[in-house]
Amino acid sequence: MKFGVIVFPGSNCDADMVHSLRHDLQQEVVQLWHKDTDLQGCDFVVLPGGFSYGDYLRSGAIARFSPIMQEVIAHANRGGYVLGVCNGFQILTEAGLVPGALLHNNSQQFICKNVYIKPATFQTAITQGLAAQAYKIPIAHGEGRYFASTQVIEELKANDQILFQYCDAQGVVAEEFNPNGAIDNIAGVCNKGRNVFGMMPHPERATSAALSNTDGRAIFESVLSVLA
Repeated sequence: MKFGVIVFPGSNCDADMVHSLRHDLQQEVVQLWHKDTDLQGCDFVVLPGGFSYGDYLRSGAIARFSPIMQEVIAHANRGGYVLGVCNGFQILTEAGLVPGALLHNNSQQFICKNVYIKPATFQTAITQGLAAQAYKIPIAHGEGRYFASTQVIEELKANDQILFQYCDAQGVVAEEFNPNGAIDNIAGVCNKGRNVFGMMPHPERATSAALSNTDGRAIFESVLSVLA
């Protein structure tokens, strides 16, 4: 499988993602500049974390109009796979590829720490290979509070589009384990076609034994096993 990691001005997790996919998971990876208009035959496109365009307007709002995004949207509409992590998730919501929005954390502070998440569905490529348990994955964001209307939340639940929820180490989902005030402890969602995934936690930062955390490998290995 060939992965493409898009680099926007201000991306700062693209190298982490490339290293994780290339060195920890032994996958073919290319970096795609935001002004490119060719996905170079990539099967799976990743929008990494960072501060695209400095978050000057609203996180992800400017990056959504980068030339490469027209190709990403076309790729997604053809059924191609797309993953947005952190700032990438924000870009996906701005582009309308996944429902909802990401608001400022309820603490009004940037949060960088390990949290626990558990899969809320096993009906997607990114979760199908996971166990019904908690995974320790880092977060690093100031605008990660997932929000959507009551109608959208009900649709997400009905269609099994909620990917992950924040929980404790035992997998208990409760507000006290919600790091940013996200509605229903939501840490990630997908589109109705189940080929576009957005999540705030950084699985690419948890794929190496050198970091004493490999829980993120399971998420990528789920994708690889399902799409192999």
